[in-house]
Formats: sequence, structure tokens, C-alpha cells
Amino acid sequence: MSDTFVLDVTRIRDEARQKMAAGPVTGTYGLDKNRVIGILNDVVATEVVCWLRYTRHAISATGIDRAQVSAEFTEHAAEEMNHAVRAAERVSQLGGNPDFDPATLVQRAHTDYTAPADNDLKAMLENNLLAERIVISSYQEIIRWLGEQDPTTRRLMESILEEEEEHADDLIDLLGL
Repeated sequence: MSDTFVLDVTRIRDEARQKMAAGPVTGTYGLDKNRVIGILNDVVATEVVCWLRYTRHAISATGIDRAQVSAEFTEHAAEEMNHAVRAAERVSQLGGNPDFDPATLVQRAHTDYTAPADNDLKAMLENNLLAERIVISSYQEIIRWLGEQDPTTRRLMESILEEEEEHADDLIDLLGL
């Protein structure tokens, strides 16, 4: 098998000069940029809703194991907000506007905002584990869809996915499952 790879640097330079305003999005970008921006904005919404849920649970948790569980919820909340910011930054890099609109967060999020009325720790742990499992599955699908067409967004999502899997593992440990 012969190696037929040829890099036409002259063509690449010419194209780069012609479309300077496009920033990091070049002619070799393999996906519908607006579709990726929309998906990432849904990720932003999902992560903000997760941050809200974890923060509420950390503050309102009661019971004998409250301190340990609350500390874990607080740590997870901070990581969820970091995920939202990182996804929003990627939206901006792609030329879009990050969507933090509170009026549409819940509709765009992959997970629900849950707040057990009795502040039951076990219910909170289960709600958060369910949300993490939903996020893990949806982010895996996004990563597969991105494939090699947008390696930067794929790596971002893989990094976020890794932390979401750690969250699920932490919650399993706390639930004793």
C-alpha cells in the first residue's frame, strides 16, 4: 500500500488568509457548526441544572451522614459549573453565543432538577446518580457523533464525561451499592 498523503500548505495558507474572521473554524471543519453550537448549548443547560441540583442538595441535606454527603455534593456542583463554562467557551470559539438563559435551561437540559421535599439524603443521592447516568449516556452519544469531525469538541466532551463517570462512582460508593 502506498502512502498518498500530500499536505498542500500553499492552499491551506491561502484559505486561512481569505477567512480570517472565522477564527478557529477552518474549511476542514467537518460538521455543521451551528448544530454543534446547539448541542453544546444543551450541554451548558444540562450542566447548569446539575450545578443547581447539587448546590441545593448540598445546602438542604439532613441526616447523620449530612456532612460527608454535603461535601461531595459541593465538590460535584463546582465541577458541573466548570463543565458549563468550558462548554460555553467552546460555543464562543465556534462563533456562537453561549446560552445561559434561565427561562429555557430546564427545557434544554438532559436531566431534571429534583429536590426531595423531605431533604432525604438517600433520595438526593439516587436523584443525582440517575442524572449522572443520563448525562453519561447522552455525552457518549455526542462523542460518537462528533467522531473525528471535531476533535477539539470531542476531547472536551470526553474530559467532561470522565468527570461525570467519577461522580457516578462516588454516588455509588455513598449509596453503598
